[in-house]
Formats: sequence, structure tokens, C-alpha cells
Amino acid sequence: MINIALPKGRLGEKVYALFEKAGYECPSIKENNRKLIFENEEKAVRYFWVKPSDVSIYVERGAADIGICGKDILTEYTPDVYELLDMKTGICRMAVAAKKDFYDDGQHTLKVATKFVNCAKAYYTAKGRDIDIIKLNGSIEIAPILGLSDVIVDIVETGTTLKENDLEVKEEIFSISARLIANKASFKFKTEAVETLVAKVKELL
Repeated sequence: MINIALPKGRLGEKVYALFEKAGYECPSIKENNRKLIFENEEKAVRYFWVKPSDVSIYVERGAADIGICGKDILTEYTPDVYELLDMKTGICRMAVAAKKDFYDDGQHTLKVATKFVNCAKAYYTAKGRDIDIIKLNGSIEIAPILGLSDVIVDIVETGTTLKENDLEVKEEIFSISARLIANKASFKFKTEAVETLVAKVKELL
């Protein structure tokens, strides 16, 4: 049995459709209920829905053999897992954004609001820039508007939210997409089953 952690929401549904096409269907997952775990013994798969940011934890600790996780999470938390495949979906980017008229003159400590503390630190350390990190958990966009920060480091998909709040992307840090990751021990013991699944999914991409 391969245990698969799927991120709740649109991305997880998209990815499940791919697995289904690849021959790893589990009809009960489409039933209208509040269950979180679904299995198909015949196909030897068990799926479960988890919060997107928790997928890597389930995989790293072995509760899931494989899972689907954004490159943002992998970069921020560096879980000890294998990254097996770029799923070419959930595409967006990690970027620095600020008010349209903002210019970083490099003369003072830059105030950076973000959920992605490690990504922001690594980016600015590489540039040799002195920063003050302000960790926020939501509505990052209002930080520069209210003067809490100079810039934000956040995920940008279409840029609509930024535009609506008179902000713009100033620098792109890295591009993001969903990745198929595997638990290291599971990969060792279930190599054939995992590699077969990966190969079938890869064909569909």
C-alpha cells in the first residue's frame, strides 16, 4: 500500500485527477463527505487530505510515503525528503514586492514582512543586505501600506492582489511549482512501487 498525502484544495484535486488518470484511482475520494482518508485495496493506494504546509511533515516523518508539496515549503523548511518530480502545476513565484514609488537606497536596515522567514533571510544574506524581519501569518500586503515594513516577501501568482493594493513586484526570488516528494525510508523499501507510480505520472505530464 502506498500512502499519499494530498494538499487540501484546488491543487490537491488537480493532482488527484492526474493520479487517477495514471491508474491509481480511488472512487471514494469523490464522494461528498468529510472523510480525510480514502483507500483502494485493489490498486494498493491510500490517499489522505492534509493542510498544504503540513504535507512535507507527514512525508518526512513517514506517515505518508509520498506527497505533493510546493517548492516554497521545501525551500522554507528544508525537510529531509527526496524530491522526485516537478508536477508542472501550482505555478507561481516567490517575490519581493513594495509600494510602486518605493526605492531601496541601501542606506538603512530594510524592514521585510513575510511568512517565509528563511527564504527572505537567505535571499538578502546572499545580497549582503541588512534586514529586519517581521514575521506575519496573513494579509502580508497591508504591511507596507501601513508603514509596518518597507517590502514584503511573498508568493505571487497573478499579481492581482498586489495591484489592487497599489503594490508591485520589485524582484523575483525563485519560481515555484508543486513537487512530488518521498519519504527516504519508504523509497528504500517500496522503490519499485513508488518508481512505477512516478513513471506513470511523468508520462501524463
